[in-house]
Amino acid sequence: MRLLIVDDSRSSLALIGSIIGEVVSGEIELCLNPREAIQLCREHQYDLVIVDHIMPEMDGIEFTAVLRARPAYSLVPIVMVTSDADRTVRIEAIRAGASDFLQKPFDPTELQARVANLLALRKAQVQLADRAQWLAREVERATAHLLAREEEIIYRLARAIEYRDGDTGEHVSRVAQISQLIAEGIGLPQDRCRMIYLAAPLHDIGKIGIADAILSKPGKLTAEEFARMQEHVTIGARILERGTSELIKTAELIAQSHHERWDGTGYPDRLSGTDIPVEARIVAIADVFDALCSERPYKAAWTVEAAYAEIIRCSGSHFDPACVAAFRAKWPEINALIGGDTLPQVAGL
Repeated sequence: MRLLIVDDSRSSLALIGSIIGEVVSGEIELCLNPREAIQLCREHQYDLVIVDHIMPEMDGIEFTAVLRARPAYSLVPIVMVTSDADRTVRIEAIRAGASDFLQKPFDPTELQARVANLLALRKAQVQLADRAQWLAREVERATAHLLAREEEIIYRLARAIEYRDGDTGEHVSRVAQISQLIAEGIGLPQDRCRMIYLAAPLHDIGKIGIADAILSKPGKLTAEEFARMQEHVTIGARILERGTSELIKTAELIAQSHHERWDGTGYPDRLSGTDIPVEARIVAIADVFDALCSERPYKAAWTVEAAYAEIIRCSGSHFDPACVAAFRAKWPEINALIGGDTLPQVAGL
């Protein structure tokens, strides 16, 4: 433990230091000037401070108030040594933050006992704080482990659904990464961008409830089949509804609304504009773009240039213009992600 004694009298400093040194094995520092003592407290952490009441420049009460204002000293014991028996002085000192008093002339045995007790209390306090910090770290580590497991399960589930849809499973990974880039592009906080990245792979989880004959049909769907295919968003939302984690709640928003259109002609609820959750508006672009670039049973893959141009063309009709602008701003990173070699030469780029 580390002690600081502040007194403008050299003899008093020496006496108090000597008496305390008989029972304390820790480091004891002596200071004649209270302002210098404040600076020492800024530079070092002491476990007990003993200060005289009457000193030039700054008295013990002011010193105590200044020290208590520092967060590192909000709980450190401060003992005021005073020859003044006035009750008003004691009340002012208590209000300033003094923990204990020692009346001059003091009894050496009493001084040693008071210091020993206060240091024992301080030691227990430090140990408790250390224990609390350790527990906080352990909780943080355990929480991170649980989140990592949740993220892994979600990603593997999403890949399984993509395999059932006839894809290699890479579609969900690309949609997640493109969605994160767009989210960053429109200025969402990093934690929200990360959440969208993690939730995006579940955008088509509802396809688990759609018949294979529809999912894998090589030709154009009939009106009845297309209506059935549209139900995958509602199925997905039902699978994810009433989630307790932020990740599942975000995934539900995306699953429910990623086929809505900015102009209100999408499905299932014909939402428009900002009534569509921003998470869904972001994933809508990533999903359509990667789907256009991918081969499906019912269509050949579009070129990257053509897919890019389609996203730009649909700004303000299918897609949120702000999200499209972010898509354009992040295009070099998106292009690299999908393996494109050059930037599409599109008017206005």
